[in-house]
Amino acid sequence: MKFPATAFRSAVQTLTYALLVVISAPGIAQELNVYSARQEALIKPLLDEFSTETGITVNLVTGKGDALLTRLQAEGRNSPADILITSDAGRLVRAEEAGVLLATTSPELEAAVPAHLRSPQSYWYGLSVRARALVYNLANVNPDTLSTYEALAQPQWRGRICVRSSSNIYNQSLVASMLASQGAEKTAVWLDGLVANFARPPQGGDRDQIKAVAAGLCDVAIVNSYYLGGMMTSNNEAERIAASKVGIFWPNQDDRGTHVNISGAGVTAASDQPELAVQLITFLTRNTSQQWYAETNNEFPVRDNVPVSELLATWGTFKADPIDVSELGKLNAQAVMAMDKAGWK
Repeated sequence: MKFPATAFRSAVQTLTYALLVVISAPGIAQELNVYSARQEALIKPLLDEFSTETGITVNLVTGKGDALLTRLQAEGRNSPADILITSDAGRLVRAEEAGVLLATTSPELEAAVPAHLRSPQSYWYGLSVRARALVYNLANVNPDTLSTYEALAQPQWRGRICVRSSSNIYNQSLVASMLASQGAEKTAVWLDGLVANFARPPQGGDRDQIKAVAAGLCDVAIVNSYYLGGMMTSNNEAERIAASKVGIFWPNQDDRGTHVNISGAGVTAASDQPELAVQLITFLTRNTSQQWYAETNNEFPVRDNVPVSELLATWGTFKADPIDVSELGKLNAQAVMAMDKAGWK
């Protein structure tokens, strides 16, 4: 037996209304489940504030970015997660392409997050901006000799560059940005020269590169700037001392600008309450949330009207590459192959 189309639509509308009434009814507990690649200390205080303001309980699961994506894929439609928060546009695009995110339109989010820092199809939105800068040994390097990422491939830097491995998504996105601006041929030449200038095989994280520069194991490193900020304000005296021995430099200021990326969030395809999920993501982009995060993690707000932290202000302003960050994800596979071909381990 078949329902008439009008009757079917009416039944669906009635059921939808009934569900909304139940969801919004007083006394009905509301909960959101968040999978986050950000450390608990860097996200939970904001989630707790959201719960206090709205009465919506937020359950937080933290983990590595790639592991959380794998988990979402394995759980499929049965995933309890409503929101994925992760770092780097490369990972966000992977999640989008894997089908674990839901496209959600929101005038508030679109007004808060610049178009080049969010998914063109509204699958994810940037929450903070990070810059991939150069740190240099204050005793060994005159900053006037620094200029661009491309210049690091010149012979004068032979045996003087430190950077983490090619498996790191931050480096993959940097190479993807080079592919977008320079093309495959020029990027391949740059990669060959850069790899030839490595002071040691890639190892460790960004803080390890900064420590290596401070110790004189290399003269320049490519790092996300917030790692330096974290070391400058660290409770660990050795980290503070290492940070005091290096300077920061914003490359490519005379052309496209310094490479930037984002941390971001999207509603999961498995969520049965996308409206509430969008409400939380919107909360994370409001001015006070953006300012707290900037002060806590030394990243840059996605909103132009929110000031940077006092520490970041001492580093001066810089021109950022205006590339649509979704391109970093789309070019990721090509970037990985180019790095492998150049011998970047």
